[in-house]
Amino acid sequence: MSIETITISLQEYNALKEQIRLLQEEIQLLKNGRNSKTSSTPPSQDIGRSNIKSLREPSIRKTGGQPEHEGINLKMKETPDEIIKHRPDYCNQCGGSLQSDEAIMVSRKQEIVLPPIVPQYIEHQSYACKCKTCGFVTTTELPEHLKANVQYGSQIGAWVAYLSVRQYMSYERIAEMMRDCFCLPISEGTIDNMLKNLTDKAKYVYEQIRKRIEQSPVIGGDETGIKINGKKGWLFAFQTPVLTFLSVSLSRGYETITNLFKNGFPISIYVTDCWAAQLKVTAKAKQICIAHLLRELNNFIDACKCEWSVKMKQLLKEAIGVKSQMQDIDYVSPNEKVINIQKQLDELLLADFTDKHKKIRAFIKRLNKNHDAILTFLYYPKVPPDNNASERAIRNAKVKMKVSNQFKIQEGANRFAVLRSVIDTAMKNSQNALDALCLLPNLAAE
Repeated sequence: MSIETITISLQEYNALKEQIRLLQEEIQLLKNGRNSKTSSTPPSQDIGRSNIKSLREPSIRKTGGQPEHEGINLKMKETPDEIIKHRPDYCNQCGGSLQSDEAIMVSRKQEIVLPPIVPQYIEHQSYACKCKTCGFVTTTELPEHLKANVQYGSQIGAWVAYLSVRQYMSYERIAEMMRDCFCLPISEGTIDNMLKNLTDKAKYVYEQIRKRIEQSPVIGGDETGIKINGKKGWLFAFQTPVLTFLSVSLSRGYETITNLFKNGFPISIYVTDCWAAQLKVTAKAKQICIAHLLRELNNFIDACKCEWSVKMKQLLKEAIGVKSQMQDIDYVSPNEKVINIQKQLDELLLADFTDKHKKIRAFIKRLNKNHDAILTFLYYPKVPPDNNASERAIRNAKVKMKVSNQFKIQEGANRFAVLRSVIDTAMKNSQNALDALCLLPNLAAE
């Protein structure tokens, strides 16, 4: 049996070598996919997905309270609401009566209980008086908010909104709780009317939140998908450390943002992820979320053992470390550390990456396109390096859908956005959420 000599050109050799490299890369991706954490995409597509890899690193600390941690326990109330005296009536030794003998308190303990919750019926009475001088009859007017002979007070409407929007309860469960806990037989239709009326009263505050966000120096923005009667909708969030504004739209596009903020944010620094519609918004400056970038880099490192990704990850973490040492001021001139980090970033983005995987090339291309928005947080200390606050603002809608499945109509989703904006803004300002909802009718009247 003869062995034939196979000859190929250098060009064909290089082409075969490149093909082998690409096949090995694909094999590595498929192996990495066995550890996929999503069921909605093929395993081989997990590389570069920013939502499947946590940035939390393992800790050497044990779970639970740490050494020197100050514990918290219940404290006694100095003036209890009720005192029950457990005084001995007879002697345990001889059985003699102790009722007339002096008793000394030797210990005391308190228990916290909830009294039965029953509704109060407040009757408003109108009276008429006839003047003895001129004979004119003067009749007092009842409060304007009283429309029916018997109706629910505004506080009950606030409770319904609190349970629906803050505690994510469905109409059916709210009705059950009102019946079982408050002895109030409220129908689901009445619950819907209460939410509608309170939303109408909240619209003035809602609009004031929007206007104040528009004038804020730093704004975070994000969006998430929601279900409205089985169809896709979107909840947009715009927030600051003291304000939250939510809005519902059937479109994820740029026009949704411009409908809310016609001129964008020309005096603000806008913090967001890399969604095209968000990056298109006009702003004084922009900051893309570093946490998103780090998660993608972690996936590149795990899947491809990419050395470039390791260097970029180390640089971004170094930048975050420098950020933690900055004072909370509006602007800072770049120091030597910042200049050095910026220089290293430029070098990494200009490196030859033609041999990288297509998703890594796309990632680098995106960073180059948004070059000026990567390290903004090092020049403006009040700007955070991530968009986590905006993600927290939209997470509530996900919880609401997990508990109540979906919004039946868009109007219901709009109500959630309006009332949740008021609740989150109140909580950010250390106010009680239920109290804030109770104040809405008074604010609307003013």
